[in-house]
Amino acid sequence: MQTFTLLSRQRNQMIEITDQVRECLAGTGNRDGTVFVYCPHTTAAITINEAYDPAVVHDMLLWLQRAVPHKQEGFRHDEGNSDAHIKASLVGSSVTVLVEKGELMLGRWQGLFFCEFDGPRQRTFQVQWLPA
Repeated sequence: MQTFTLLSRQRNQMIEITDQVRECLAGTGNRDGTVFVYCPHTTAAITINEAYDPAVVHDMLLWLQRAVPHKQEGFRHDEGNSDAHIKASLVGSSVTVLVEKGELMLGRWQGLFFCEFDGPRQRTFQVQWLPA
């Protein structure tokens, strides 16, 4: 397993991590299997989405902000980041990607993203390789 560190710069941000996951795979020497990407934070997430057009990331973050605003009457969590916990649960803490001939089996436009919902912060994500 490898652990990567990144620094988010905004409260809500999606950071593409596809290259870091590919680097992890290149170091294994294995050709076929599965890779797991996991986020060990309760206010951040991991997802797969379009990496070609940055408008998709903008639209995703805009929708999440509208669906779950930062400040909402009735939230009880003392840290003031209830929205971040909800967004992280909606998106999810991990993704699984098949690997064939050393390549991530992503669709043509797909990329892997770390989703920050309570930044800016230093964060980590973990990549675990499982050979076929």
